[in-house]
Amino acid sequence: MPEKNADVRIARQTELAVCRLDSLCTLPCVAARFFRRPPQSQSIPSTLAEIIESDAALGARIFSLAHEQGVRPADERASIREALGKLPAQMVRDAVFSVEVCAGGDAESESQQVVSDKELALHSLAVACCAEELAEAAAGEIDSRLAYSAGLLHDIGKLALKQSMPKSFARIAAEAKSENVCSCAIEQKYLGVDHAILGKRLAQKWHLPNPIMLSVWLHHSDTVTICEAMPEARIAQIVQLADCIARQCGIGQSGSYDSGDFSERIALSLSVRREQLDRIVQNLAVKVARRSEILGLDLANAQAAYRNAVHSTAANLAREQTELLLENRRLQVTSSHFDFATDFLLSVNSAAEAIDAAKSFAVRWQKFYQTGKVCVYLTNNSAPEFVEAVVVEKLSQSRIVYLDVPADTAEVPKAIQSSFAILNAHECAAWLFEKLDVDFDTEQTKLVPLLSNGKAIGAIAFEVRYPGDSALFEERFRMSTSIAGAVLDMAFSRRDQRDFAERFVGLVGRTKAAERGPVSDELLEALGEMAGGAAHELNNPLSVISGRAQILSDGETDAEKKQMSEQIQENSREISEIINDLMVFARPQRPRPAETNVEQLLDEAMHLAAQRANVDEVDVRIEVSEGGDNVFVDSAQIVSAIANIFSNALESYGEGLGPIEVAAVSDEPGEFVRFEIRDSGCGMDAETVRKATQPFFSAKPAGRKRGMGLAHAHRLIELNNGSMSITSRPGSGTTVTVVLPCKSL
Repeated sequence: MPEKNADVRIARQTELAVCRLDSLCTLPCVAARFFRRPPQSQSIPSTLAEIIESDAALGARIFSLAHEQGVRPADERASIREALGKLPAQMVRDAVFSVEVCAGGDAESESQQVVSDKELALHSLAVACCAEELAEAAAGEIDSRLAYSAGLLHDIGKLALKQSMPKSFARIAAEAKSENVCSCAIEQKYLGVDHAILGKRLAQKWHLPNPIMLSVWLHHSDTVTICEAMPEARIAQIVQLADCIARQCGIGQSGSYDSGDFSERIALSLSVRREQLDRIVQNLAVKVARRSEILGLDLANAQAAYRNAVHSTAANLAREQTELLLENRRLQVTSSHFDFATDFLLSVNSAAEAIDAAKSFAVRWQKFYQTGKVCVYLTNNSAPEFVEAVVVEKLSQSRIVYLDVPADTAEVPKAIQSSFAILNAHECAAWLFEKLDVDFDTEQTKLVPLLSNGKAIGAIAFEVRYPGDSALFEERFRMSTSIAGAVLDMAFSRRDQRDFAERFVGLVGRTKAAERGPVSDELLEALGEMAGGAAHELNNPLSVISGRAQILSDGETDAEKKQMSEQIQENSREISEIINDLMVFARPQRPRPAETNVEQLLDEAMHLAAQRANVDEVDVRIEVSEGGDNVFVDSAQIVSAIANIFSNALESYGEGLGPIEVAAVSDEPGEFVRFEIRDSGCGMDAETVRKATQPFFSAKPAGRKRGMGLAHAHRLIELNNGSMSITSRPGSGTTVTVVLPCKSL
């Protein structure tokens, strides 16, 4: 080493060498402790957190990682523990694993060093523990956890100098010891820069919190004078005093050997009393010993322990990697099955016949599972003596056939009529191959059911090219066929609903009065039968379709496919609501009339209308004449009916909310109360008025509501021995007149 002051070039080279470091090295014993039990959960266990916040290299890396992830804590309460709490455990694990480990670590190599890595670690721990106590003694002006972290990291410049220039560091430490001076003076003499400046450069590069950077930079300066002009440097005072106390207590070595006589001046500036200092000094060795034990600084043969821990961790990581690969393969298979199911569902439009849906399914089954010939056949409840079938021989080439079912033969084998299983087709469905004009390899053909709501509505027979696939894909076969079963069952129900609708239209055509007056009992009976049948046939498959679509949506990452799955759910709910509207209209509950106060009835209807309009209140102006106090009706039904009339009146205003005027007047004998409900909205023409109470009629364009409000109101009022009439003109508003009985009729 030259015996002259270093020039600027040497100082610059030293800075470049030190600042090239991405992190400090940790001790082998520390790495062994961490590698032996890396975090497995979503949070860092307290034992591992204590290891990290007791080691300067790991603590600095965590602060740097926190800045990279945008979770840097506030400067006034920054600490290693707080940063750890805001970072994912796996990210912390990867960051710690990336920290290099110091060479050496055994007793022999440590003894040959003037200042060993272990002694430096002990000194950093002592300064950290002492700074924490001093911050608490200094009337809480500095957060104690911040002071601890600042003390732990105060010598990162010295640690970096030892790591990047070990021989120069050893010579500087030896000369500082022989002359009983601070190492900063020797560093300036030979390197042109000291470890405090080098530490500041690293703190800035690694984005350490500003208070910690100040303590790293200023802990060998005249902090008392500096704080008079820069109060934020008070943290450096605490660290400087902690450094003096740690060296006076002889805990570890720092490479500085000056006396530190200015400690009393700093304590006075911090308002820390002598008895407080004595207590801190008395307890310091115990606190440092506990932290030292956490790091394993007394671990014998640390390098061997570190190698064993690395080997064990590598084995565990290899096992985890294998498990992840297997899980990834499983997820890929699952994802591909979702793609298959999504492709099938999107290929079936709302008007498709069951056999068309079966054809789409058979073609995709052959292609996806790479099978040979495929046959999907569907049961026929109305004519069990024959079945419809789809045959796919060559890839994507299909045809529809009709097959006679032999007498006393079950269309679907009993073993799979209500539960899923994979059967050998030649053992249980020989009749199928006798009727088919297709050369199936019956020994390699399997048969599985198409189930919906625990009932087979058909089956699929397919040639297996790879025998092992049957067992491997059993769960996938179950999922795919259940989706197909639900779709096909829905197509059957749609066909039944179509038949009901055609019967209904026929009845409407035979009853001309339905166009001018209330719906006849015969039509209501037909409508009720249709709605009941539709509900029975559709609700179960609809719930299955909606449930499967939900599963597809939850597992889908493609935005377009996810939207399509959600549309399937939405349309399923819409169909269920249509069926419910039909049922409520055609088969309402029998009224249970009782004497009801008119004003209370109107008030409840007004609140219900506001609730349906999603507003706090609506502008309904009510006037009840003397003698019109009570009516004899089912109050729940009439409240619902009048609320529907109010809602229709509100819609006539477009974006507005009224007003609506209600006048209730009793007739002279006191047998009826007449309600006139008037709005000043858009009004209706004569044709619209004539059809207003017909089910599902609406004058609104596509995308409107279903048009059951006035139909429900009319139906409920008539059930309660009342009547309802409408008068209106375009642009002049609408008046709905409701007459209700005052006593039992």
